[in-house]
Parts: sequence; structure tokens; C-alpha cells
Amino acid sequence: MQTRNKVFDDISQLMTNAMGVAQGAREEAQTAMKSMLDRWLADRDFVTREEFDAVRAMAQKAREENMALKARLDALESGK
Repeated sequence: MQTRNKVFDDISQLMTNAMGVAQGAREEAQTAMKSMLDRWLADRDFVTREEFDAVRAMAQKAREENMALKARLDALESGK
């Protein structure tokens, strides 16, 4: 009986070790894939969301200033 339990213990230990190796391989693959994707995105000169939002806000402000200046110019021209 004791031998049988030893065999099961060995099999259990082997399976536990195999799961640990598989988990490590999965994490390593995820890290490698993330690094590869980050490099690919960096090579394409994509902007971050924060950069996009900042430029968009600047463009909106410039558009509003242009509209205000146009209104002033139209008022000055109509007053001539």
C-alpha cells in the first residue's frame, strides 16, 4: 500500500511541477508578445490617448478663437 501512495505522490508532484512550468511559459510568452507589440506600435509613431486628447483640445481652442476673430472681423467690415 505504501508503494502505491508513493507512486501517486510522485505523479502528483510531477503534475504540480508541469503546471508550474506551463504557467511560467505562458507568462514568458505574454511578456514577449507584449514587448513585440509595444515595439511594433512604437515603430508606427502612434500617439498615446493623452497626446491625442491634448492636440484635440488645442485644435478646438484654435477653432473657437478663429470663429471669434471672424465674428469681430465681420462686425468691423459691416460697420464701414
